[in-house]
Amino acid sequence: MLRLVELALFLAPFAVYALWWWLGRLAPPPAMLAGTLLLLAVTGAALVWFGVERRLDPHGRYVPARLVGDRIMPGHSASP
Repeated sequence: MLRLVELALFLAPFAVYALWWWLGRLAPPPAMLAGTLLLLAVTGAALVWFGVERRLDPHGRYVPARLVGDRIMPGHSASP
């Protein structure tokens, strides 16, 4: 099952490109340009949101991930 998921994740960009290429032949160029710019804007907004949401405290000290008993404690920022 895991190999199937890995294969699907590997093939996904090729499928998206093929769909984009196929729609580009059907849609007029201004519509394709508008769609491409819209997708780039959404991707940029998602990257900015992710960066703001996951940032660490700039004055904090990074504590790396570690094993505590049989559990993995994720890395985090500790107050100075």
